[in-house]
Amino acid sequence: MTDEVVQRGLYYEELGVGVRYLHRPGRTLTEADNVLFSTLTMNPQALHLDAAWSATQPFGARLVNSMMTLAVLVGSSVAQLTQGTIVANLGLTDVRFPHPLFHGDTLYAETVVTDRRLSTSRPGQGVVTLAHTGRNQDGVVVAEATRSVLFWCRDAAP
Repeated sequence: MTDEVVQRGLYYEELGVGVRYLHRPGRTLTEADNVLFSTLTMNPQALHLDAAWSATQPFGARLVNSMMTLAVLVGSSVAQLTQGTIVANLGLTDVRFPHPLFHGDTLYAETVVTDRRLSTSRPGQGVVTLAHTGRNQDGVVVAEATRSVLFWCRDAAP
């Protein structure tokens, strides 16, 4: 018989405060991604959809929808950190977009565990604070968010 390994995230005990997790590969965001995301989420913002109008605005081109940037930033961390080990997302704070992302830019995500504690109300689970940072292909920070997540402890996981 062959051993089997199931891909998973990390359990509460495996998450080290101060550890920086680099999520690879990056994700190149295309015009099609941006238009589809914007229309699926009922966001008719001309900065995402109208190339002619956007060309007259300060950045001179359409911008990737910031909610898509946030979704890809958090989503990029799933395979390495939370796949099968998360109980629930508890919240996002301090979301910032200091620089725009444009069609054709690649988003690289990283996460630093900034705090963790065992849950006082949910035995076998722990609350972890994650600081997510997204950078473009030039290393420029395009997104930041702090996320609170409820993780399984290894011995209590289903």
